[in-house]
Amino acid sequence: MKPKNGTILKEVPVHEAIGLRLAHDLTQIIPGQFKGRLFKKGHVIEQNDISKLLDIGKEHIYIMELGEGELHEDDAAKRMAVALQGEGLQLSEPHEGKVSVKSALDVPAIAEIDPSIVHAINDLGEIALATLRTHAVVMPGRQLAATRVIPLVVPESKVQAVEELISSYRAQHEGQSPLRLKPLRKFRIGLLTTGGEVFSGRIEDKFGPAVRRIVEELGSEVMEQRFAPDERHIIVKEIHYLLQQSYDMIVVTGGMSVDPDDRTPAAIAESGAEIVSYGTPMLPGSMLLMGYLNGVPIMGLPGCVMHDPYTSFNVLLPRILAGDIITREDIVSMGYGGLNSC
Repeated sequence: MKPKNGTILKEVPVHEAIGLRLAHDLTQIIPGQFKGRLFKKGHVIEQNDISKLLDIGKEHIYIMELGEGELHEDDAAKRMAVALQGEGLQLSEPHEGKVSVKSALDVPAIAEIDPSIVHAINDLGEIALATLRTHAVVMPGRQLAATRVIPLVVPESKVQAVEELISSYRAQHEGQSPLRLKPLRKFRIGLLTTGGEVFSGRIEDKFGPAVRRIVEELGSEVMEQRFAPDERHIIVKEIHYLLQQSYDMIVVTGGMSVDPDDRTPAAIAESGAEIVSYGTPMLPGSMLLMGYLNGVPIMGLPGCVMHDPYTSFNVLLPRILAGDIITREDIVSMGYGGLNSC
């Protein structure tokens, strides 16, 4: 890419290049063995690089001299990422004007990102901040954001504007970064599967394995699975049993539709649970029930959890494991971006 005004490319003898920055990639070719980048653009020449440069026939190289008030893409991307760094975050080394912001936690977490800061940074032009959406699951070592500089050289004032935006945000939020991670707790979960066809053994239970897989991927555990027929008083009794075991969460599967013989939603309400919502504006997963029983999260899961890879259960469960209290407003907001069916 053509350098910006003020930046010049200059040819210098290789022995005089120590401490200077390469203006472009340099390739090494070893016939039959290797062909690839030996040094990347922006690399600062060191003493032990001289022999390698001579080995590829470079007695003179082009170096970059930045104009006043200009930054190389790697330096700019790193400064932006450093400004964003916070607890539980780690940064990659700059590469082609990009720095990745990753989770340094050893447990899964959800991302907490202020979109207004992301928009403000990207509105500056020539620089970019790409992030996951708030509440996205971030596994250990995975990215939640990346800083990027578009041209090879960028005015330092752009980066200073980013630093000022983030500094102002921190001043208003007790020093916190606009990029944060909220680690997931390990929940002990009680599972109740309803339905006469499963209770009697006529068909194999498919809910248990599906729920266990989703829960275990997030670091939690189904401690016990119980079964009940489609009889409301028995379902209520089993819910109370699971509550008495002091599990961190209760999950009830089966019988969640509006068919007259599906008794699960009414049984959850009869158990004394405070129902946040029966139904979500998300597909698949619209028939999910969210509530709290004596402060313990309780969910009624729709049948799609058995076979669809991403449902309303996958959206809400990580937030519950992170300690969020799910509200009616949270449920309402799921409709935007909530169409996931083929």
